[in-house]
This record gives sequence, C-alpha cells and structure tokens, in this order.
Amino acid sequence: MTGQVAQRSLLKTIDWYLVGAYLLLVLIGWLNIYASEYDPENIRSIFSWEMRSGKQLVWIGTSFLLGMLILFFISPRNLETLSPLLYGVMLFLLVAVIFLGASTRGSHSWFVLGPVSFQPAELSKITTALLLANRMSRYDFRLTHWRDFLLTAAIILLPMLIIVAENETGSALVYLSFLFVLYREGLSGWWLLLLLMVIIVFIFTLVLSPYVALWVTMAVAAVCVCAERMNLRRLFRFYLPLGLLLAFYPLIYRTWLEESFWAFLCPSRVLLAAASVMIVGYWVKAWKEKNSFRMFVAFALVLGLIITRVVPWVFQNVLQDHQRIRIEVLLGMKEDPAGAGYNVRQSMIAIGSGGFWGKGWLQGTQSSYGFVPEQSTDFIFCTIGEQWGFSGCLLTIALYVFLIGRIMVLSEGSREAFTRIYGYSIAGIVLMHLIVNVGMTIGLMPVIGIPLPFLSYGGSSLWSFSIMIFIFVALIRSEKKYFL
Repeated sequence: MTGQVAQRSLLKTIDWYLVGAYLLLVLIGWLNIYASEYDPENIRSIFSWEMRSGKQLVWIGTSFLLGMLILFFISPRNLETLSPLLYGVMLFLLVAVIFLGASTRGSHSWFVLGPVSFQPAELSKITTALLLANRMSRYDFRLTHWRDFLLTAAIILLPMLIIVAENETGSALVYLSFLFVLYREGLSGWWLLLLLMVIIVFIFTLVLSPYVALWVTMAVAAVCVCAERMNLRRLFRFYLPLGLLLAFYPLIYRTWLEESFWAFLCPSRVLLAAASVMIVGYWVKAWKEKNSFRMFVAFALVLGLIITRVVPWVFQNVLQDHQRIRIEVLLGMKEDPAGAGYNVRQSMIAIGSGGFWGKGWLQGTQSSYGFVPEQSTDFIFCTIGEQWGFSGCLLTIALYVFLIGRIMVLSEGSREAFTRIYGYSIAGIVLMHLIVNVGMTIGLMPVIGIPLPFLSYGGSSLWSFSIMIFIFVALIRSEKKYFL
C-alpha cells in the first residue's frame, strides 16, 4: 500500500507535460546532431564516440542523472537558501575563467579539464535566476523602491558585465531576458520601450548618423511629453518648428554658415545644445511638479545622447573585426557573402531547400557535405529546416512555445512567489535563446554564437538548461505533494 501511495504521489506531483516537452526537444536535438555530421561515404553509428551524437548521448544521460538528483535528493528550499552563496561562487568562476580559461575564438570563457570543457556563463544564468527569485520574493520587496530596483539591477548586470569582459557578447545579451520577469513583477512598460529605443538609436547611429539618431530621440521625447499632458498646441507651435529647423540645419550650415564667422555653430554642437536644454528643462519641471514621467523622459534623452556619442567610438575601437563585420552585414552596411555572411547565407539555403516536408532524415546535402559551419551547435536549426522542412521547423517551435507557455502557466498557479519569479526567469531565458538563435539562422539577427536550448551540441548548454528545468519541476512538485 505504501508503495502504491508513493507511486501515485510521484505521478501526480511531477508535471509530465513539461518533462515530456523537454524529452522531445532533447530527442530532436540528438537526432539532428547526428544528421548534421552524417557522411554517406563514411557511415558511422549514431552511438559512436567518434560522432558528436555519441558524445551528446553521454551529456544527455548525465543531464537525466542531474535531473533525478535535483528531483529526489536536493530540497528546492535548500537552493533558495544557498542562492547567495551559489551566485558568489559563480561570480568567482566567471572572473577566474578570464585568467585561467582557454582562449577560444578570441574569448576566455571556457575551463578545459582534459577532454571536458566547461563554460561558467551557462550556469551563471541559473544562479542569477535563483538569487533574483530569493530577493524579489521577500515580503518587503518593492520593485518601485529605488533601493530594491538598484539591487535587482546589480544582480543582473554584475555577471553580465563580467561575461562581456570574457568577450562572450552573445551570452551577455541573454541577461536582457530578465526584463521579462521584472515586467511581470511590476516594472513599468516604459522601461521596455526604453530598451526598444536604445536598439533603434543604436541602429540609426550606425546606419544613418549620430545626428539623425539624436534628432529622432528628441522628437520622440517631445511627442511623449506633449501626449502625457494632451498639449497638442505646444507640440505644433514649439516642437514642430524646432524639429524642422534642426532637421534642415545641416543643409543651412553647409550653404550659408560653414565659411562664415558662424562656422563654430556646427550641426552637432547645435543639436547637442538643444538636447541639453530639453534635458535640463524636463528635469527642472519634473522636480518642481514631482512628475516621474518627465524624469523618465529626461533620463531617456540622456541615454540617447550617450549612445550617439559612445557607439561610434565603441564600434570602431572596442568591437573586434569579426563582430563589427557581422553587424555591418546584418544592417546592410556591407556585403560579404564569402566572409562574415557565409554562415547565414548557407544556413538560409539549407532551410529553403527543405521546402514544406523536408528532404528526409540524413538526406540533406548541405549537412552531408559540410556547407554550413557549426551546424551541430549554433546552426542546428538549419539542419531541421533542410531535413524536416517547414513542418519540422513549425513543430519544433511549437514545442518551445508549449514548454515556455507551460512554465508560465505553472508559475502563475504557484502559491510561492519564489517559484513564480524563478519560473518566469527561465521562461525568459529559453525565449531569448530561441528568438536569437532562430533569428540568427534565418538572417534576422547577428551571428553572436548562442545555442538553441536542448538541441545544440554541447555539455555545458544541455546541463545548464536541464538543471534549469528540473529545478522548476522540483519547485512545482514540492508544492503539489502537500496538496493532493
């Protein structure tokens, strides 16, 4: 009877829908890792240690063992208690790998221990999610309080900046996914719009000019301020004439002022002066009226001003050549089909050649003849597109959507704030990886080298995502087993 009760408890407390989606994605990944390096002239078993699929099978097995360990031997509440210590240890490893790690493609982010390589940046996402859940689930936590907001920002930014120092820009960008959980916990949607503005200003600065980017930022700020007070008269009587003057000022300067006494009033100086006046005006008005929205707009203007000044210098002096070329190719600033654009071009050819139903498993010519570099890691999705077609891509993405949606549903239904916050954190991480990786393979995102969760070859990636999922399954199970 005891055994039957234990078995019934196990079946009821583990969310098998979530585990099933995880297992299906891992299986799809394993089959396509083998397909990505399959050679019809030198056929080897999918279980062969000489094949990446054979090595991945070991990582899959150890991931299951880690999952069972988390589910049945480690209390989720111990992870909550130990989250500050785990976070600190991971910060130490992130710093240590810069000095002690092996150099791989210009980055120092891997510890190499004999035949095994380990990337701390992958596991740091888990410790960051755990510590965020620990701090944000406290009864006195308020994201609208500056002290709590700054502490939360520090928890996210500290590992992110260290990973940037390792020259792993792609892994660092994943930390933006934590905005997802912050928004769920009360962060104003204006901060998400601010992030969108940063991206737009960055693109305009590179593709057009810093002058145009700052002008657009000022125009948006003016429209937002007038819209808040419904003051259309001020918009048309003051901001519109000022905007038109600044828009045509470069032409006016070159025509009449450049060779005159007023040559020192160059367009960049005039625009900078106008932006500074707007910032000071908004700040003073916000301070007098206790208007937090105007304060936010002033902050956005300052940020836009900094971006337009700093981005050109960073682009030319900080980014490495391959990073700079990838961005230029993505934004259409440069054509390089045989260089930086080669991977993406071959990936798109592979996906397009699959048609609706695909060529069939192990029938892909792009895969078999190695046209796409890194096809078992960063570009595994193009293997799915070629061999399983649009239908296979759609099924794979549907599985991800189900997995992410299931995590969100379980998080919302949780009685514990810690579980909810951790769940939204990992949902955001998986979503960010999915969007960037798939976007990368179809030419909508720059090639920044982040894996597709559960599918890409690699132990560090599979371990980290498996641990991430099983911690959440354990948290849900710990709640359900007391409420049968």
